[in-house]
Amino acid sequence: MLSNSCQNIMVCITQQITCERLILKASDLGNQLEGQLFVIHVAKNEWNFLDNAKESEALEYLFKISKSVGANLSVLKSDNIVETLVNFAKENEITHVVMGESPNHHSKSNLHTELSQSLPGVEILVIP
Repeated sequence: MLSNSCQNIMVCITQQITCERLILKASDLGNQLEGQLFVIHVAKNEWNFLDNAKESEALEYLFKISKSVGANLSVLKSDNIVETLVNFAKENEITHVVMGESPNHHSKSNLHTELSQSLPGVEILVIP
């Protein structure tokens, strides 16, 4: 099976324009690894980002950035963000995860820890 040589990179973004740096960093990594890039945003079910002009503009901008580096942007709705990210990672045979550092270090640690425990063997890169 050739899937071991395939490098798939998942970029976890929020609906903030500043996530552009994560997509670009992951794109550089993808170029080094000759890997495929997957950009994902998970919105909680009660979040209605389409009614929020600022957030929908940011997602549209991030969609354009994703396309410019050859990646698709997936927006999924779920109340269990970690489980959704883990399932997406497994379905797409993700080998690397790129995520931003949370302003609240405890949140970042929890998400990072939960992903690390749920995805053994997947390299997780936290970008400040």
